[in-house]
Parts: sequence; C-alpha cells; structure tokens
Amino acid sequence: MSCAELQISLLVTFQTKLVVQVVIMARIRNYPSGAKVQLQAGSLLFLFGLSFVGYSWFQVSTAKNATTDPSEVRALNSIFSQWDTQAVALWNISGEPCSGSAINGTEFESPPNNPAIICDCTYDSGTTCHITKLRVYALNKRGVFAKELLALRYLTFLKIDQNYFTGPLPAWIGNMTALTLLSIAHNAFSGPIPKELGNLKDLNMLSFGINNFSGTLPPELGNLVKLQQLYINSCGLGGEIPSTFANLRNMQVLWASDSPFSGRIPDFIGNWTKINSLRFQGNSFRGPIPTSFSQLTALNSLRISDIYNVSSSLDFIKNLKNLTDLALRNALITGSIPSDIGEYQNLQILDLSFNNLTGQLPGGLFNMSSLTYLFLGNNSLHGALPSQKSDILHTIDLSYNYLSGSLPPWVTSISQLNLVVNNFTFDSSNINLPGLNCLQRNFPCNRNTPKYAKFSINCGGLELRGSDDILYETEDSALGPATFNVTSSEKWAVSNVGLFADRKNPSFVVNTLAQVTGTDVTPELFQTSRLSPGSLRYYGLGLENGPYTVKLQFAETVFDDRALQTWQSLGRRMFDIYIQGNLVLKDFDISKEAGGVLRAVVKTFSVNVSENYLEIHLFWAGKGTCCTPDQGHYGPLITAVHAASDFTPTVSGVPPTTLGMKSRTGLMGILVPVGVLVLLGII
Repeated sequence: MSCAELQISLLVTFQTKLVVQVVIMARIRNYPSGAKVQLQAGSLLFLFGLSFVGYSWFQVSTAKNATTDPSEVRALNSIFSQWDTQAVALWNISGEPCSGSAINGTEFESPPNNPAIICDCTYDSGTTCHITKLRVYALNKRGVFAKELLALRYLTFLKIDQNYFTGPLPAWIGNMTALTLLSIAHNAFSGPIPKELGNLKDLNMLSFGINNFSGTLPPELGNLVKLQQLYINSCGLGGEIPSTFANLRNMQVLWASDSPFSGRIPDFIGNWTKINSLRFQGNSFRGPIPTSFSQLTALNSLRISDIYNVSSSLDFIKNLKNLTDLALRNALITGSIPSDIGEYQNLQILDLSFNNLTGQLPGGLFNMSSLTYLFLGNNSLHGALPSQKSDILHTIDLSYNYLSGSLPPWVTSISQLNLVVNNFTFDSSNINLPGLNCLQRNFPCNRNTPKYAKFSINCGGLELRGSDDILYETEDSALGPATFNVTSSEKWAVSNVGLFADRKNPSFVVNTLAQVTGTDVTPELFQTSRLSPGSLRYYGLGLENGPYTVKLQFAETVFDDRALQTWQSLGRRMFDIYIQGNLVLKDFDISKEAGGVLRAVVKTFSVNVSENYLEIHLFWAGKGTCCTPDQGHYGPLITAVHAASDFTPTVSGVPPTTLGMKSRTGLMGILVPVGVLVLLGII
C-alpha cells in the first residue's frame, strides 16, 4: 500500500517570528515499514509554501461567506464615532468590517492600513467573524477609553499609541481578558492605574508610558506572569516597585525611566534571567545597584542613571558578557574599571560618566572589537592615555578627569574626542589639539592676566546684534557627542558630551522659523538653539575677577503647544543648570517656566569669578520624555548666553583680530555654517 503522511507543526512566537518544524514520514511500498525519506530543503519549503498559500486561500474564501458579529459592528462604529475616525478603504468593504485587509493577510501595521482591524472568521463553521486586533495609531485622535471596547470580546491586540486620549483608565478594562497586547503610550490618560489591569493574565506586552497617570504601581500587576515587555517610562507613577513583581520571571524588556519610582531597585529583578533590556534613568532610586544583577546574563542593554545615597561597584557586571549597551551614568559608581573589560567583545556603547571611578585606563579598553562609543568623563581617573586604539572606536569622552602626560598620535585622527579639564602636558615637542591647552584644570589661558569682562554667544547660530544692543557671537560649529571648541581669541569656549539614544542622524542644533514671543526679545536670535543629550558647557575665559551677571535665554521650539492637544504636545524637557559648579536650577522645564512653547524665558544669575574663568553647565539628569516628537529627543536646549561684569572693568576687552574657533571637529579653525533651516513648531 502506498501512502504518505505529512505532519507540519507551527510554533508562532512573539511578534510574528515564525518557527517551522516539518516532519515528513513516509511509508512507501517496497520500503521497510516506518522508513524515513529525507527530502531536500527546497522541497520542504515548497510543500510548506503550498500548504500556507492554500490555508490562506481557504481563510479568505471562508471569510467571504462569513459576516462580522453584529454586536461588534455596532461597538466598532460607536468607538470610531467617539474618536472621530473611520475605516480606511483597505477594509470595511461594502459596510462589512471583516473584509479586505482585515482578512487577506495585508500587513497589519503598515502605515496606509491605519486605523486597522484583523478578524478571525473561523467561528460557527466559518459563518461568523470576530475582531481580534484593533489599531488606531499616531492619528492625534481625542476621546476616552470607550466602554464599547468591552463588546470586542475576542480582542487580543489593542494599540492606540500617539493620540490625545484623556480621562482615566476604567476598572472594567480588567474584563478584556483576551488581550495579549495592550499599548496606550503617548496619550494624556490620567488618574491611577486600576488594579483590575492585573486580571489580564494573558498579556505579554503592556505599554502605558508617556501619560499623566498618578499614584503607584498596583501590586496586582504582579499577576501578569506571562508579561514579557513592560514600558512605563514617563508614565507619572511613583513609589516603590511592588514586591509582587518578583513573579514576572518571563520579563524580557522593562523601560521605566523618567518616572519617580523610589526606594531601592528590587533585588528580585536579578531573578528575571530572560531580560535583555532594562532602563532605569531619571528615577528616585537609592543605591546600591543589586549585586543579583550579575545573574542577568541575557542582558544586551542596561541603562541605569541618577542613583542617590549609596554607591555601587562594577562587580555586578562580571558575568554580563552579552552586553552591547551599558550606561551607568551619574549612578554613584566607585572603584576602578574592571581589568577584564576587554573581554566584553559585544559591547558597542559604554557610558560610565559622572561617577567616582578611580585608577588608570585599562589597556584593553581601547582595543575592544566592537566598542564604538566610550564615555568616561567626570570621574577621577589618572595616568596617561593608551598609545593605541582600535579603528572602530571613534567617539571618546575623557573630560573632567586627572589624566596627564602627553597626547598619543591617534588623537589627531579622531573627530569626536573630548579631553577638557585634565592635566595634560603641552609644549613645542608634544602633540596639541587647538584650544585644549586653555581648557585644562587650571584654565591657564590669560590666567592672572585677564583681557575680558564680558562675553555673549548665539548658541548654534551666527553673529547677531540683539534688540538689547548686545552683539552675540557666532557659535555654529559642528558639535558632536564628544567635542569642544575654543574661540581663536580665547575669550570663550563650548564643550559637549552625550549620545542621543536610539536616534539616527542626530543634530545638536535646533533650527526654526517659527516666531518666538516674549518681553524684550530678539526673535531672530531664537532661530537657532544648541541641543545636547547629556552635558553642555559654556566657558568665559580670561575674565577679570569680580561679580558678574549671567543671563541665559531659552525657548521651547521642538514640541507642540499643549493647547493643540496633539501627542506631539506631550513632550517634556527637563535639565539642571550649574554655574561655577553650583546647582542654580534643578529640573528646569523651559515651556513650563515660560508658560508655553515658542515663548522666551530669560534666567538671570549673580555669580562671582575668582580664577579668571566662568563655567555654565547644562546637565541632563535622565528626566523628561525621550521620544517626542522623535525617538531620542531630550536634554538641554539653550538659545543665548550673556555674561557681563557688575563692576567697571580695567581691561580693554578687545580681542585679537583673528576670527574663528579652535575646533575639535574642524581642527582648522574654519567656521561651519548652519545648513538649511528646518521648519519646526508651525502648524
């Protein structure tokens, strides 16, 4: 008897990854019973493709004879009416929702298919369709979490990110128990998170970040034991992470930055051995970082910053050899950099800046096979720079340490290198970088022989005389993630450090033609602003000692106005301001201070210059939204700087005739003009 038996088993993994296991057993006349016939891979793929196409055809064919559950049609129509949206032409053909792209395999999340639904039409012997997925994404729709959603009893996927939905998340959401994915981020929901959310025990992805929730995380969320991804950054919740979260051992991604979570980072996270991405930045956690984190060997990305009170060492990373991105910035890290750091061959980004690291730079650190970005600024490292570095390492920040000696030859071949405020030696026989000698720990240029008593800077822009009759000098150099520039007159300088996370082709200047309003402002001055993802410093050099008044001008030119009620208006920028090393403004929010976007605000400070230099430092402490209007858009933003003595100066204040900047990006003192202006903030 000739026969063939075909067994195909499909395992559909999270987020459309398809694993196909094909077992073909054949019993053919003249072969021993049970003998296996091996087919070539191409034949297997052909058979699977044929069966898949046939299955899809069967689904569509069956669906053509099926109709959508009338109660779900009524619910969907009501929801769309409340949200002022309607079906696209790809589905809802002839008034039947479960048609077209809802059943024919069209890519569910393709931009033209929005809003979108997916239906399952296999119910009641192929005569009834139920809506299983609903997506209304980035359409700036308004409304509330519609109660009619309860009628979609088979809904497994609900994604309504990037709109302007308001009001509370209702308790009855706990009855939507079929959900496996719930994503409501980038909205204006408010109130507490209902404990009933813990009833959705099939959830594997939950996202409610960038909202206006209040209160704490309900302990009941610890019931979501299937949860693999949790995004709660900028959600508004605070307090301690509930102990019940120890149950979430299937967690793979947790992003919880810019939310005022407090207490200690829980030790039980060390038992989440499947986690590959963890972010705690801009919270209110106290240290230390749990030593149990050494068990998280699946981690690819770990970002923890802005820890309070108790310090941590780097001992916990000893087993985390799969890391590609490690950022422990401003996290009270002490001790030395591990001598075996060179063994982390997957590491591409390492940021240990603004800590208390001591010791010398390990030799292997600069010759790692994958390391591209290295930030070690604001520590207490000493010794010399290594004589060699890998070609792939193209961004290095070692500013504000105690490094010394002469510079190795490779420093002239790397454009992103910040070595300011160290103890390097410069003489005619040593390699120098333009202006770096002025920005060492004792700020030697014109020290004790001052030349100036004021300076004014148009941040990111060209020279411009303001309505206040102040001449704001050009500052339009191509700053990057690790650069500094000193004017050829050695009058002032700028230094920038920081990498925009998850942002492609970042710009460190914001250009706009939108009109900025305010009292006694020069609108043209606000056409450019300097942007930094981390640490931005301006220095006045060679200043006569005495009291000074510093005026800093700001305007938020990136986000929409809150009155427009768009998701782009939900952005929130926060940073700290230090002058002469003293914190003068914490959690400064430009638009909040100014009363809206495109409104100028001037902050004035009285300071004292005692060692012939003045330092103005804008510092991102992990707070503010990360992804509005684009991924990786956050950090300090400033338009202009002006500092002038409160006394009658005895110096001329006249710089040499040479113009331009001593630049770490240009290296030739050539001014880099601002490119084409990008229109932002105009509706």
